[in-house]
Amino acid sequence: MTRPAPKPEPKQGPQTSAPAAKSQPQQSKSPNPKFQNSKSQPRPERPARIETPAPEPSLRLFYALTLPRDISTPLAETQSLLKGNWRAVRADQMHVTLAYLPSVPPERLGDLRKLGADLTLNVRTLDVRLRGTGYFPNEGSPRVWFVKVEAEGLAELAAQLREGIAALGLATDEQPFKAHITLARKKGPAPRVPPKTFDLGWQASSAVLARSILRKTGPLYQTESTFRFRAGSGETDSPLPDAPDQSAEF
Repeated sequence: MTRPAPKPEPKQGPQTSAPAAKSQPQQSKSPNPKFQNSKSQPRPERPARIETPAPEPSLRLFYALTLPRDISTPLAETQSLLKGNWRAVRADQMHVTLAYLPSVPPERLGDLRKLGADLTLNVRTLDVRLRGTGYFPNEGSPRVWFVKVEAEGLAELAAQLREGIAALGLATDEQPFKAHITLARKKGPAPRVPPKTFDLGWQASSAVLARSILRKTGPLYQTESTFRFRAGSGETDSPLPDAPDQSAEF
């Protein structure tokens, strides 16, 4: 038996490589605007911020008579009767309020200085006398312990000051005038103090315009102007500045 002859392999033509793909020119990518260099494009300048100055706080002012030391000292000794939550007024801060202004624009201070000077120009020395103690309010639970004050012409001076303040377009506390010296203020439950009378007095030769500055330790009184009465003789009031624009504490 004879084997079949092998089939001849098919002839292959010359192999040709596939044409190479044409290279595309690379395009430069546009930079991401979020990551652009700040130096390449300057930022627009922001308009300058205009700082508005804060308004000055209003002033708490009052006209008053101050006390000489030989009057304030025995009054301070009486405060030893206080018990409980009474807060005694310092002896160097005792005064007789003539008019109280709870909120005054700082630029109106000059008007009030002039008013005080004009109204006290013809005031004579006041003969001030102390009487008995009392309470505000008298009924129920009192908040203030005080000593009564009397002086001829004192109520008239207080009324003229309040009328002048109203004419300036400013407001007072609208409380009726009751001449007194505050000895203590109550900050909580406290018993009443037994009545006390005084045989004391002094010749008031001046009044002041003072500023009340509230602090955690209590108010601070600062004299803004002093007004000497025309007949300023007799006992000397507590030390006060002579210049109307000079400030001092009392």
